[in-house]
Amino acid sequence: MKDFAEEKIISAVKKLLSGQINELLCAMQQQIPLIEFAEYKGGSVVTPVISLVSSERTEKERIIRLESYTLTITFKLPETAESELHCYIYSGAVGMAINENPTLCGEVDRAIITGKKYVPPIKPNCGEGWTLIVTLRLTMEGLTV
Repeated sequence: MKDFAEEKIISAVKKLLSGQINELLCAMQQQIPLIEFAEYKGGSVVTPVISLVSSERTEKERIIRLESYTLTITFKLPETAESELHCYIYSGAVGMAINENPTLCGEVDRAIITGKKYVPPIKPNCGEGWTLIVTLRLTMEGLTV
């Protein structure tokens, strides 16, 4: 059975987050919750939401048959004294991992971070946590029929 490009991309991003980024987090001197994609729910791990959409291609991308995608990784962190700092740490770790591995282990031709958004709780101490949204643009060659 043929794997779809979208499945390969999401799998590669999950592997990057739970592998390379967790290694970066473990190397830090602070206790940072690791990234996990299993069914475990608890305060000792964080499970980011990954969403992928096909994005509009430029005329050049159409001519040279490049597919482009927009991928967002959303981290929702419970409100603690360290939540804001953790947002910046996750953001930096994602940036480092993408810079070191811009092809997501060969699954895409290029992945670049196009935006990072830090969303504080609307009202402090109300139970709503911090949110980090990292947006990437991914391109792949030769998928158009």
